[in-house]
Amino acid sequence: MKPVKVGLLGLGTVGTGVVRIVEGHQEDLSSQVGSPIIIERIAVNNLNKIRNIEVDRSKLTEDPWDIIRDPDIDVIIEVMGGVEPTKAYILEALERGKHIVTANKDLMALYGSEILAKAQEKQCDVFYEASVAGGIPIIRTLIEGFSSDRIMKIMGIVNGTTNFILSKMSQEGASYEDVLLEAQQLGYAESDPTADVEGLDAARKMAILGTLGFRTNVELSDVTVRGISAVTKEDITYAKKLGYEMKLLGIADRDPEDDEFSITVQPTMVKNTHPIAAVSGVFNAVYVYGEAVGETMFYGAGAGEMPTATSIVADLVAVIKNLKLGVNGLKAIVPYKPKKLKNDETIAYKNFLLLHVADRAGVLAKITQVFAEYDVSLESVVQSPNANTTDAEIIIVTHNASKASMDKVLKHFEKLDVIQRVKSVYRVEG
Repeated sequence: MKPVKVGLLGLGTVGTGVVRIVEGHQEDLSSQVGSPIIIERIAVNNLNKIRNIEVDRSKLTEDPWDIIRDPDIDVIIEVMGGVEPTKAYILEALERGKHIVTANKDLMALYGSEILAKAQEKQCDVFYEASVAGGIPIIRTLIEGFSSDRIMKIMGIVNGTTNFILSKMSQEGASYEDVLLEAQQLGYAESDPTADVEGLDAARKMAILGTLGFRTNVELSDVTVRGISAVTKEDITYAKKLGYEMKLLGIADRDPEDDEFSITVQPTMVKNTHPIAAVSGVFNAVYVYGEAVGETMFYGAGAGEMPTATSIVADLVAVIKNLKLGVNGLKAIVPYKPKKLKNDETIAYKNFLLLHVADRAGVLAKITQVFAEYDVSLESVVQSPNANTTDAEIIIVTHNASKASMDKVLKHFEKLDVIQRVKSVYRVEG
């Protein structure tokens, strides 16, 4: 049996996991694909770096082009990250007829359509399961498991760092700043956590999921983004009192009538009876609502050496099976539907508001009048004194309201003399 030769771009945490699985599970993998799998060459930044895995030094190179141009290599696994020059490596590898497995969410969110078009042209596979939710097979599920259904909504916790932070704030009553520091010390957050805490990482993943789920070309600029850095422990305390958990959610929502959709990433209050509210720590979960199947949810480790490597090697197995059958390049999902984005008039959801107001008679009436003026109905209103100031606090949860109407309400509040401050505004789900 002729072995399948693989080139590996990157030998960091995930690349090390890939080597461990391919070498440690060789018998199982060979039985699935009908031939041995050999990691032929590995591109690294530093040949002399001390590593926690033994690798034949003759396989290492500091020049990725050595792997791209090697005619004996059939499949390239890319786990080096970054957009440039990684994009150039992948496009050239496809030009040379090599199949690609990647975990690169940034690259696929920004240039996925270009890469998939090149793959289709060259009849090559490009698989990227690990780019979204680590060990959760959500991409394969969207492509294959929902192939006979129409996906109407995707709602996900797709960033473990922010879920860890919000979970700890909820469970321990700790501040955002204290938990972020703990996350950095534990290695869950980078020294510069901006991509995670400001929602950028989740936005890239939601662009990928939206493209696959709605079969249209979702660009990163189509995703509205708000991070968790302004979430306070008081916000979370109020959420819990009302029966909600705070989560950074990516939400892709499609209208069944006209296929218009919106995609957002923002801190969201989720009803504590919803299964996604119970997902804590660094775990990820993706909730998918299909027109026919109804509600489904997928849960698991969203990052880490072995969970992510497991998804990568599963993609590698799929590539090799296609290679044996001669069907490479035929399963790529190239978006075919026109992109129709919702506008502020058609985007609608429940809202939570925390207002600091003057503690005197008639205040609540003035506030509810503003909501009525812009056709926003209220689900609940709670008023209580604020122990720290002479102001009172009003907590409001609206029924579904358009974003346009809510923007008008908030603009009106800026000139309403009885409102001292709009302390918090959050989306509500469940």
